[in-house]
Amino acid sequence: QLTFVESGGGLVQPGGSVRLSCTTPGFPLEHYDIGWFRQAPGKEREGVSCISSGGSTNYADSVKGRFTISRDNAKATVYLQMDSLKPDDTAIYYCAGKMFGCTFNQRSYPRWGQGTQVTVSS
Repeated sequence: QLTFVESGGGLVQPGGSVRLSCTTPGFPLEHYDIGWFRQAPGKEREGVSCISSGGSTNYADSVKGRFTISRDNAKATVYLQMDSLKPDDTAIYYCAGKMFGCTFNQRSYPRWGQGTQVTVSS
């Protein structure tokens, strides 16, 4: 059974950095496009970043220049490096997998992780 597991969240001060990881325990993820999404309190879940199986990347305008997505297929891991964090980045962050190219259309992702909490506060 293919599952997605997020880790690395926690409490960080504004301007700080956090690196999130997304893994597929027991399975390779090299064939999948991996998206990061987040849901802040009282808001709808939104797309943050995506990396395709071929390595192409997409970012939401709100995180461009601050977040970096990457993948290490040998470790079956996708990372989201988050720098210059703002209080508005506070959310539960989810990773999800699909095929056939990156998109922020959540209906296109059949498999989701459980989420990891990132709180940006001083």
